[in-house]
Amino acid sequence: MTLDEARARDAADPLRGFRQRFDLPEGVIYLDGNSLGALPKATAAAVADLTTRQWGERLIRSWNEGWIEAPLRIGDKIARLIGAAPGEVAVADSTSVNLFKLLTAALRANPDRRVILSEAGNFPTDLHIAEGVVAGIPGATLRVVPRDQLAEALDDKVAVLMLTHVHYKTAERFDMAAWTARAHEVGALALWDLSHSAGAVPADLNGANADLAVGCGYKYLNGGPGAPAYLFVAARHQAALVNPVSGWMGHAAPFDFADGYAPAPGIKRWLAGTPPVLSLAALEVGVDLMLEADPALIAAKSAALFDTFAAIGDALGLECVSPRDPAQRGSHISFRHPQAYPLCQALIAHGVIGDFRAPDILRLGLTPLYLGFEDVVRASAILADLLATGAYRDPQYAARHAVT
Repeated sequence: MTLDEARARDAADPLRGFRQRFDLPEGVIYLDGNSLGALPKATAAAVADLTTRQWGERLIRSWNEGWIEAPLRIGDKIARLIGAAPGEVAVADSTSVNLFKLLTAALRANPDRRVILSEAGNFPTDLHIAEGVVAGIPGATLRVVPRDQLAEALDDKVAVLMLTHVHYKTAERFDMAAWTARAHEVGALALWDLSHSAGAVPADLNGANADLAVGCGYKYLNGGPGAPAYLFVAARHQAALVNPVSGWMGHAAPFDFADGYAPAPGIKRWLAGTPPVLSLAALEVGVDLMLEADPALIAAKSAALFDTFAAIGDALGLECVSPRDPAQRGSHISFRHPQAYPLCQALIAHGVIGDFRAPDILRLGLTPLYLGFEDVVRASAILADLLATGAYRDPQYAARHAVT
């Protein structure tokens, strides 16, 4: 694709107007929105209003003017992005804490099953949290197997099949409906991590009959660094599963100030501590922005950006480890290179911000709302030059050429 062709495609892009709604720095091609989403321009004003008016002027009265409802209000908005119903998603805590809550609740609810099954190479925190969960429940174990052995390992001892919908490194995507059905065939629950899915690729939890899910707010949802995470509990499980982190915001009547804990009905029981109101305000802006975009257009543009980058990678002799079929991948592209780290640092020095995943993966995020085809072509030209000259092999190259 030539630069002129790229500009023509950008001009015809129905999502092009969203780019102007992000505060993107000049001279930077941002290919890491799958790790930290860009800043929506409306976020600063929303957070300023919360701090100066809602907090500064209204003080504690603001708890009764929208603050206390924020975790469930924003949860209902996220539900629309992931195929859930109102009352099935709550915004709370971090992805790690939410995994702990859901895994613990699932094991406690079915004492005849004591196995959490997951994929080797899953995102580390998912496996680390699962290790901690089974360590605290007598007889519980974590079974971790390669992806091609999951079906064989899924037996009647498994309580929860815990999978990440889109793999953080390769972008491989599980068939959510098929794997949920496999879990149900042996009587297990299916828990999905949507951190690399929501806002990037189609996710239909209820269409897949999923049981549980978690996800973060700071990637494609553009909620800001450390944005609150969310969890999903299908309505059919909400009465049986109990949040093990029994904090007062998940109490049936928190302002009765009773000594004993009584879980709230529905999704509210999955709250624990006081909501982080400042962070929630930033997240809500990103979620509202995402809700304005047509999911079908997002998926189509993601696929087109990937195909453009993959063709260039082929021409440069790079090994693409991400699936070529758009139905089997997420919205980033990963190339294997023996010196992926210095190559990534050299790209960053030239204003092309991607990231590295050990041991040899150059990972480039494709965020359809603010990335264009011209960005891909320009980034590819810099990548081609670095590969042709071999300059990235110089340990001091990135430091000498860094864009300030």
